[in-house]
Amino acid sequence: MTVGMRITWTPLAHGWADCVVEDHRAKAELTASYISDAPEEFLTAVARLVAGGTETRAQFEAEPTAYRWIFHRDGEDVRIRVLELRDGSDHDNDGTQIWSSRLGIDVLARTVIRCFDEVAWAYGETGYHDKWGRYFPRTELDALRRIWRTRRRPQES
Repeated sequence: MTVGMRITWTPLAHGWADCVVEDHRAKAELTASYISDAPEEFLTAVARLVAGGTETRAQFEAEPTAYRWIFHRDGEDVRIRVLELRDGSDHDNDGTQIWSSRLGIDVLARTVIRCFDEVAWAYGETGYHDKWGRYFPRTELDALRRIWRTRRRPQES
């Protein structure tokens, strides 16, 4: 199993963002447009996994390309696949896998929370809105953090 992961989310010109996901084996660069709720959908997908879901997805639209995150949870482990699709409505089988990893659910949650905490610190919520064109996904980030902390409490006792 992979021991670490890093995700960066960088708002670029109005309505566009770059996302880089990497671990010790590979790195992939994705693009997202604000025509979809990419960061909100991504944070919600991870929160569902932390809450006990076994499969969830998120998609970044890049007009017309799309990047689909597919998460499968098995106990404390999560298998992640990122597919590049020519069109967002394409079936998974039509996509090309550009990144995959397997890691613990806590590593995934911590990595995603850290990513968006760094965005908030770097841009501030107003600066994020100015760059991305939508509000910072505070509700979804706080929900993920709350679910993750609740999950971890019994283990810390």
